[in-house]
Amino acid sequence: MNNSPGKGKPLYSMFNRIPGRYDRMNRLLTLSFDERWRKEGAGLCLQDRPERVLDLCTGTGDLALRLARMSEKGTEVHALDFSENMLDLARMKAAKKHVLEKITFHHEDASAMSFPDDYFNSIGIAFAFRNLTFRNPLTGRALKEIYRVLQPGGRFVIMESSRPDSKFMNILFRIYMNIMVKHLGGMISGHKTAYNYLAYSAIHFHTNREIQDMLAGAGFSMIRSDPKLMGAAAVHIAVK
Repeated sequence: MNNSPGKGKPLYSMFNRIPGRYDRMNRLLTLSFDERWRKEGAGLCLQDRPERVLDLCTGTGDLALRLARMSEKGTEVHALDFSENMLDLARMKAAKKHVLEKITFHHEDASAMSFPDDYFNSIGIAFAFRNLTFRNPLTGRALKEIYRVLQPGGRFVIMESSRPDSKFMNILFRIYMNIMVKHLGGMISGHKTAYNYLAYSAIHFHTNREIQDMLAGAGFSMIRSDPKLMGAAAVHIAVK
């Protein structure tokens, strides 16, 4: 598609190539902890019975599917991604789980969303915040867009890996990322470049404190983080 919103954007070609084994690799490489944290994040997004909730950078739709299953009748669930291949797989999964009619999919870029100001009561992003903010020249624009489309008092919920504060845990984290994600993930998936990036970006990504500072700089308040696995990941909550 020549008019794809992702064309020319950082990471677009990589994520448009890897959907086939993406879910299976995520379960394997996180020992399925990602599903536990995603369920927690979905609950936080739905805590105040939102009218409209967005799964940002939905990928293959795992968070959107959880939101659709866990939300009350009448809640609008939206899912956005710049990869048409990822969205195609997300739609197929939604149809298989009988929630396709509950989710509106949007093929758009997170740094230039078409939604009106103050449109969503809550926004969730599951393991894609790193892609938006790790050495991405569009980070500032994406954060402004997230803030813009979230209504005052709305909650932004992030599920993401992070660099552990503990030196010992950081060493273990690096070993795990280099062996399991970079080498094993690349070998099994057949996409070595993609999993090299995933390992490298995780090892060099922000600490929880740095993520909090980034969110505060974008205008969010009441920011808190719930570290997981001794800081190797976290669920962050920020309020507009």
